[in-house]
Amino acid sequence: MAGDNFTVVTEFILLGFSDLPKLQGILFGIFFVIYMSIILGNGLLIVITKIDSGLQTPMYFFLGNFSFLEICYTSVTIPRMLADLWTQKKTISFLACAVQTFFLYILGSAECLLLAVMAYDRYVAICKPLYYPLIMNHKLCVQLVVSSWLIGIPILFVETYQVFHLHFCGPNKLNHIFCDAPPLLELACGDTHKTEIFVAVPALLLILIPFLLILASYIKIITTILKLPSNSGRIKAFSTCFSHLTVVGLFYGSASIVYLQPKSSGESVKIFALVYTTVTPMFNPLIYSLRNKDVIAALRKLLPK
Repeated sequence: MAGDNFTVVTEFILLGFSDLPKLQGILFGIFFVIYMSIILGNGLLIVITKIDSGLQTPMYFFLGNFSFLEICYTSVTIPRMLADLWTQKKTISFLACAVQTFFLYILGSAECLLLAVMAYDRYVAICKPLYYPLIMNHKLCVQLVVSSWLIGIPILFVETYQVFHLHFCGPNKLNHIFCDAPPLLELACGDTHKTEIFVAVPALLLILIPFLLILASYIKIITTILKLPSNSGRIKAFSTCFSHLTVVGLFYGSASIVYLQPKSSGESVKIFALVYTTVTPMFNPLIYSLRNKDVIAALRKLLPK
């Protein structure tokens, strides 16, 4: 911007956990351990779903892809967070902030859609078991995964462009742990009402539509389970869905609070952002393995006693 009363913002300062100066080293250690556990845990799930013959089914195909997505998703935010905690240099360039926001949104939307795909897989398996091999063939599974990754790219590219096309001419301190639209809009100069709507609508669609598909799938699943003649059959059918429901609850619950209630306080936004970007990926391997006999059996084959 040209003018004596304005300065051009070329970088942002991520405040992160700067209000806890004495805990920077401890926080670095905690997030380093979390990141390593995410990579190792989800990486292990990817390996066993690829090499174990008993896990060559659509459900575990989706689980392997979901684990890979979790690794990518956390790699957009945690390494940068670790670098800031280690060096105490909180600055991030304008371009790097835009790139981080774009990939955060692309991977976040892919996670929403893939969770819906996994719910549909459970719906077909429980409600239409005789047709399951025909419907959930390998070609369809690949198409569903690829679509989950790609469908949000054009929408979110335009959304990111709209956010970073705003004029930033004043404060450059982001009260957040990574670059994101809500705190960025607070720093923009001029009227941001139209951009806020433009940001909120895709977020609403990419969170709400997959969630409604998941909800519809599980209404059908629960209705079918309740009609099963034996208690053991009901318990077995529901146990195959419990892990997925837990991940859905953690991810959608925290993400909805951040993006559907953008006026939340900065500290609460940080906490809930950590849940869907860090806690959920960390617990994903545990959630899917502790209650899954097939995964436990595959781990016993792969790992020494």
